[in-house]
Amino acid sequence: MTATYQVHDGVAVITLDHPPVNGLGHATRTGIMNGMSRALDDAAVEAIVITGAGKAFSGGADIREFGTPKAFQEPSLATVIDTIERSAKPVVAAIHSVAMGGGLELALGCHYRLATRQAKIALPEVNLGLLPGAGGTQRLPRAIGLEAALNTIVSGKTMLAEKFAGTGLFNEIVADDVVVAAVKFARTAAERAGPHPKLRDIPVQHAHAEAYLGFARSTVAASAGPYPAPLACVNAVAASLRPFDEGIEAERDGFMSLMNTPESRALRQAFLGERAASRIPDVPADTPTRAIAKVAVIGAGTMGGGIAMNFLNAGVPVTLLEMKADALERGVGAIRRNYENTAKKGKLTQDEVDARIARLATTLSYDDIRDADLVIEAVFEDLEVKKSVFQRLDEVAKPGAILASNTSTLDIDAIASFTKRPRDVIGMHFFSPANVMKLLEVVRGAQTAKDVLATVMQLAKKIGKVAVVSGVCDGFIGNRMIEQYSRQAGFLLDEGALPQQVDRAIERFGFAMGPFRMIDMAGNDISWAIRKRRAVEQPEFNYSKTGDLLCEMGRFGQKVQAGWYDYKPGDRRAYPSAVVDEMIVQHSRDLGIARRKISDEEIVERLVFALVNEGALILQEGIASKASDIDMVYLHGYGFPKFRGGPMQYADEIGLYAVAQAIRRYARGYQGHAWQVAPLLQRLADAGASFND
Repeated sequence: MTATYQVHDGVAVITLDHPPVNGLGHATRTGIMNGMSRALDDAAVEAIVITGAGKAFSGGADIREFGTPKAFQEPSLATVIDTIERSAKPVVAAIHSVAMGGGLELALGCHYRLATRQAKIALPEVNLGLLPGAGGTQRLPRAIGLEAALNTIVSGKTMLAEKFAGTGLFNEIVADDVVVAAVKFARTAAERAGPHPKLRDIPVQHAHAEAYLGFARSTVAASAGPYPAPLACVNAVAASLRPFDEGIEAERDGFMSLMNTPESRALRQAFLGERAASRIPDVPADTPTRAIAKVAVIGAGTMGGGIAMNFLNAGVPVTLLEMKADALERGVGAIRRNYENTAKKGKLTQDEVDARIARLATTLSYDDIRDADLVIEAVFEDLEVKKSVFQRLDEVAKPGAILASNTSTLDIDAIASFTKRPRDVIGMHFFSPANVMKLLEVVRGAQTAKDVLATVMQLAKKIGKVAVVSGVCDGFIGNRMIEQYSRQAGFLLDEGALPQQVDRAIERFGFAMGPFRMIDMAGNDISWAIRKRRAVEQPEFNYSKTGDLLCEMGRFGQKVQAGWYDYKPGDRRAYPSAVVDEMIVQHSRDLGIARRKISDEEIVERLVFALVNEGALILQEGIASKASDIDMVYLHGYGFPKFRGGPMQYADEIGLYAVAQAIRRYARGYQGHAWQVAPLLQRLADAGASFND
């Protein structure tokens, strides 16, 4: 049952009941229509109230139906709204908690609307590469005016209902039970002679509409980048100046056009993938979790301090442990400066800064973290160092405490073996800066208990992270894939490209930062150490030697103002380096390679398809449970362009057959041994299937 029906003294109350947010999928739409039919057929019913059960009035359309016949299967949302609007009996929307997208459009189709002060409302479709498609672009301007409606729709921002008090959007803003107030309001409305007011009948007026819309179009076009939806939203809202039926037709055309764009498909897939990441195939949703009231972080460096801030921000007390007093003092100073800078920008009050700092305790002794429910190690990335930490934790941590490592590449099973409680050990790989980046790779060891995994995934939501589960392998999901990406970037240098061309090409594709600017920021010495380790463990796994030559020159990146690029004091801009360019060209000569002109298209394909192919191997091995998890890692941790949906979604969009063919082509070229089509990729390509099917 997706909608319930009750009658209270002549007022029918239709309650959407489709957890968690009363999404307006086909079943819910049918439930509303059934309730409307009952109410309209019952002579004893004088008025109708529509509301939502649980935590929402309605969160809007069921995005999972988009692109399927169910999305427009009758009754469509437009049909539901038309039925409500045509009702001879007054229909009142009782909005509490959340009315988003189609949920707000449903309310706009009602004759009257009541809302609680703190109810959150939005038409956020632009964030999915769409525009409101059930009358939102036509009715909202009639309720709050052209400019306010356009700003609301183009921004997609969520706002409190009380902001719209006194406008045509809400008839009343109430402090108490909105359903009780709506039933009372409906009885009064039923006593009035009809017909009842419809937003569609209100003309949209603006004294300088043409000039304003011209300004809006130019402003939005300048800021929309690769996304077509914002400008389409402006055009749809502009159509509200025309007769309502014409405006609705324009809205519908715009919606259908956007629905078929790759940008919208990518954004919708990203939306669904983010929510799917918390669903783990063998860990039921009702798995009991452990209480986390106190957290300890070992290591007060950049990562440790950033990790601690996540929990302080969420109201969780943290004890920060260091071995040396001066290191601890520096770490606390960095945390304090971070908060003070945020306060200077107006994003925190001084009281909030003080409250967060007050939740932070510091210590030089393991004995002071005995009562921690979760301990996160953020020390140097060396297995022997981590061994000493986890052996000590095994001695002092209380029974049932979760022991987590922030390692980015090391074997969680090996780390767990340093304790007598491997079931309590898990990887929590934060991304730098840890207090800013949304991604959290949660690394599940062979013996990690299900309740430990469930607890960490739940905790990730509390601290505002997108958590993705990875199995154990060198580099987990993100760094294992980026290694292949970086290898190809290096090979491109050997063949004829320079760092600035590679970075420029992939940044034009949409990456936030190219591979050489990225490694300069992270530190070239870090990847150098990984290559040295790899040379011992897997001598057949070769790289371009340019990265090693760079490090031998002492060019470790931004921190020394010299890496693949030159840097200036206080200036993070990357300036091409003649010294580096000459080193690269000379290295090609030493290898006997005749350098060639390499197209931007080849650069992008080799970098991106290296990610895709390794991602297919990760899926095949079960390191990731679904393709969308890989996409979440790259969208939230590595700057992959969101409008392309992540590497696996991008591969689906262009076709896996084309990807496999390109990989075969590159396998015939320089360092072709680095290319071999992943069996899963080939199997899906042969079947005409996709990663995200």
